[in-house]
Amino acid sequence: MNSAQLSTGRLNELIGRFAKARIAVVGDFFLDKYLDCDPEIEERSVETGRAAHQVCRIRTSPGCAGVVTANLASLGVKELFAIGIIGADGEGFDLCNRLNEFGCSTEHLHTVADRMTPTYLKPRNLRDASLAGEHDRYDTKNRSETPAAYAEQVMQSVDAILPHVDALMIMDQVEERNRGSITDTVRTAICERAAKLKSEVVFWADSRRRIREYRHVIIKPNEFEALGRELWLPGEEVDLATLRSAVEQLRAEVAAPIFVTRGERGMFVTDPEWTAVPGVRVEGEIDATGAGDSASAGTVAALCAGATLPEAGVVANLVASITIQQLATTGVAKPEQLPDRLAMWNQQQDTKETN
Repeated sequence: MNSAQLSTGRLNELIGRFAKARIAVVGDFFLDKYLDCDPEIEERSVETGRAAHQVCRIRTSPGCAGVVTANLASLGVKELFAIGIIGADGEGFDLCNRLNEFGCSTEHLHTVADRMTPTYLKPRNLRDASLAGEHDRYDTKNRSETPAAYAEQVMQSVDAILPHVDALMIMDQVEERNRGSITDTVRTAICERAAKLKSEVVFWADSRRRIREYRHVIIKPNEFEALGRELWLPGEEVDLATLRSAVEQLRAEVAAPIFVTRGERGMFVTDPEWTAVPGVRVEGEIDATGAGDSASAGTVAALCAGATLPEAGVVANLVASITIQQLATTGVAKPEQLPDRLAMWNQQQDTKETN
């Protein structure tokens, strides 16, 4: 089995080209909204006797497709475009402001009156920065099907943007079918564009439930999704022979390369041949929230910079290893952090070979 390699010189060459990339992200843009509460000044409701948590600070950041966009911006990508459907509400206003702050165009993030901006509301203990400080989360998502007219708006924007970008990233994050920006109609239409333009534009898709439905698009399933499974147990692994056989069949169906993620163990890349891309081992507490999205950003930025698929997989792992060490926030990686993380990764590979 081949193993991916990347030198410091080659990494610096790729990083130097990030600033030339133009990338559009189409899909489900959420708002991550943190309510930092101070338990030391907690009150009791006079009417109900229940705890009245006192919010001392509100933090917002783009979530889901927005995490990808934030990481692309942090890596120094030249131009960014957001495409999708959001609500005409305060959360949509905050989301657009945050995207605009790091230079992402929201001209094609369509605001409509009868949809809500998907939001993860995250109350947490201001005095506990660890994961234990998180309270129960409140999710705002649309519970009815996305109207066909809105799906058409999304595709009109995709068609308008495609001639001006190096990559189109599809972030199909809403688990309920046809409730988000990527409906069945949108997915099919994008796959048709990919079949015609994949030699000119990098098409990349990540999906929580429908990754196997993409065609002519580079996809990023985890090892269980590659087998067609939706549920798995913590710590469970897939036998490598079984995984490789399933992925080879899926590769033929998709008609595009596949990145198969395996958590902290890294990933496999199908092209140009089956290649292992080990993960980066990090110490201390981690927060895996958004790790897959940050890996997607690193991969596509690297591909736009001319990386081979295995090289892009290494960059993905470097980026994800940095973001997971940022607790209770949506992590991002900066270009200047990557060389040191690559040195760590290369040292880990050398140690593995000598043991």
